Amino acid sequence: MSATILIDGLPATPDDLAHQALVNYGAYTSFRVEDGAARGLDLHLARLEQAAVELFGERPGESKFRRLMALAVAGRDACWLRVSLFSPEIVHRNPTYVGRPKVMTSVSHAPPPLATQVRVTAMRYEREAPHLKHLATFGLIRARRAARAAGFDDALFVDGEGRVTEGTLWNIGFVQGDRIVWPQAPMLAGVTQALIARGLPQVGLTSETRPIRLDEVGAFDGAFLCNSATPVCPITVIDDVAFANDPALLAKVEAAWSVQAAQPILDHDDDEGVSRLGR
Repeated sequence: MSATILIDGLPATPDDLAHQALVNYGAYTSFRVEDGAARGLDLHLARLEQAAVELFGERPGESKFRRLMALAVAGRDACWLRVSLFSPEIVHRNPTYVGRPKVMTSVSHAPPPLATQVRVTAMRYEREAPHLKHLATFGLIRARRAARAAGFDDALFVDGEGRVTEGTLWNIGFVQGDRIVWPQAPMLAGVTQALIARGLPQVGLTSETRPIRLDEVGAFDGAFLCNSATPVCPITVIDDVAFANDPALLAKVEAAWSVQAAQPILDHDDDEGVSRLGR
């Protein structure tokens, strides 16, 4: 299945795609959809609404997001959906437009998990506006390339105060006994991270969020990464610190994610609205 791109529910035009290629201003979220539903949909919607207001000054509204998502995935049992926000009125020489952004939906095959285990190296790097899942990915790709060139699989970011923040495409969690410890620092609040945190009490684990300095990571029993395509992946090495991860405990962490029910994009009562939107 090749990617299918719609802009506000209509086939993308060359002008729309040219703007996306030339102007790196916007935000997005992405996730797996199965049978018209997705885990953490409420969190993805909240992410889009927040980004729309902050970056463009106006939000499309949850109802419109839901209808555009449903239109994009209609007729597919399972797929990967990326929802992006942009405005053709905002360009490098005139960035002042305030108004409702356009919504681009892109549907493709779901990507495989990042890996079954990873070795990462720490790098000092702070994403611009780290609380947003924005389109500025130059630094992320550059960091992944540098990590691979140094013999690692990926990069873990550390801020100017020496605090662990996030990975290039993922959040990190640490294991301390039967507790999951999340870093507290400027970073993107990951949907998968939030779903795991919601489910931990159901699998007998607890969690806390606190600042974690890079020189403290050796005190933990294990570490893992998580994102929408990879619920849990063991981190075996952070530079010269090795972790003997407990597979049974990490299986519980993944179970904390999987017990979160998928949320339907649309109720049956909204089907007619999707049909109107698609015309």
